[in-house]
Amino acid sequence: MKKQLLCAALAGALAATVLPASAKDLAVVNGEAIPQARYDFFIKQFEEAGRPKTPELEAQVKEELIRRAVFEQEAKKLKLEDSQAFKEEMALARQTFLIRALFQKHQKDNPITDKAIKAEYDKFVEQQKGFEYQSAHILVEKEEEAKAIIADLKKDFSKFEAIAKEKSKDPGSGAKGGDLGWSRAETYVPEFAEALTKLEKGKFTQEPVKTQYGWHILHLKDKRESKPPALDALKPQIEQHLAERQLAEFQEKLYKAAKIEQ
Repeated sequence: MKKQLLCAALAGALAATVLPASAKDLAVVNGEAIPQARYDFFIKQFEEAGRPKTPELEAQVKEELIRRAVFEQEAKKLKLEDSQAFKEEMALARQTFLIRALFQKHQKDNPITDKAIKAEYDKFVEQQKGFEYQSAHILVEKEEEAKAIIADLKKDFSKFEAIAKEKSKDPGSGAKGGDLGWSRAETYVPEFAEALTKLEKGKFTQEPVKTQYGWHILHLKDKRESKPPALDALKPQIEQHLAERQLAEFQEKLYKAAKIEQ
């Protein structure tokens, strides 16, 4: 598996990179030299990716480059590079790497600023204003059963968790006595969310709530104001999101500006 991954990594880098000639060669295969610079380049790529240079890695890279030279020579001997299919594949690969280089240049020339990240974070904070609810529910298939459970809970609410474990059709919360943890109301289906926001802390619904999943008896355990994560915790995700959005806008701008005849 390690060797397969190494081969894949080398294949990508080989296709994308043109290395300068070097007086020092890694090896000579059937009279053709493999430049040391190519080997050094790949070792550097692995190191930058966090993989330390070890004797094992060095041996693997060297062997892979030698094997590739052997296979390339055989392919050339058979004149496979003269086929139309090969030429089309090479043209497509060249196009792919050129496009990648274009996008990389655009991102390098247009870095995401701290100001933009802060502005996006502020929007997120504004959207998160409101409340979180700690709730529980019991889900059953029929309204009559839900009404019977409510009547039973009105007599003795302490049975809620036991009933949830025994009768709830929601396997995730049912096993926990109906507990749903803390969530914003909008994370639930509309009917559930509306009923939840109308409940008082410590109360449960006096009528069953119907959703696409069945009939629910809801219990509001607690309620608190939402507190979004700190900026530092979200900064990497926000930066990535902004970079992806900026690149998509750049792509769309180029596409719309192009004169296309079909």
